[in-house]
Amino acid sequence: MEQISTGVAAQESSSHSQAAGATVADVMRTPLTTVQRSDHLAAAAYLMKHAGTTAIMVVDAETGRPDGIITEAEVAHAIADGKDLNNIRVHTMMTARPAITTTTSIRDAAKIMTARHFRHLPVAGDVGLLGVADIIDVCRALLGAAEGQPEPVTDPDEAARL
Repeated sequence: MEQISTGVAAQESSSHSQAAGATVADVMRTPLTTVQRSDHLAAAAYLMKHAGTTAIMVVDAETGRPDGIITEAEVAHAIADGKDLNNIRVHTMMTARPAITTTTSIRDAAKIMTARHFRHLPVAGDVGLLGVADIIDVCRALLGAAEGQPEPVTDPDEAARL
């Protein structure tokens, strides 16, 4: 499994040192519902609905390693194009090899998500798929790192009271 690289090292600052030091292992979620490359897109959509998630990981049947990801966006695009989800295989619609590792920093995960317009990143390790970090997990970690710092005031009435 290839690891996505941002090409930019995370820069630590005193205001973001906690987020810069945190990794996706600190925020990833498990267990995961998975599908295989040869499954139909309808099966992936069904599993997403019943798992209450907006993405499902595609794993290699032999190795258990992440092979890709299918999100509700791919399902919606297929439906909008008039395709029959029972006739489309997952591998034709998935985003291939989007995985990161447990040592990827929260800031680097945010950079990848921003640059590639991802809302979910599968997390892989030596033994295969370990979890997923989504945009909510990453944002919460970044906001948690910034706690203790005053939030910018955007309400003029509130600014006048200060």
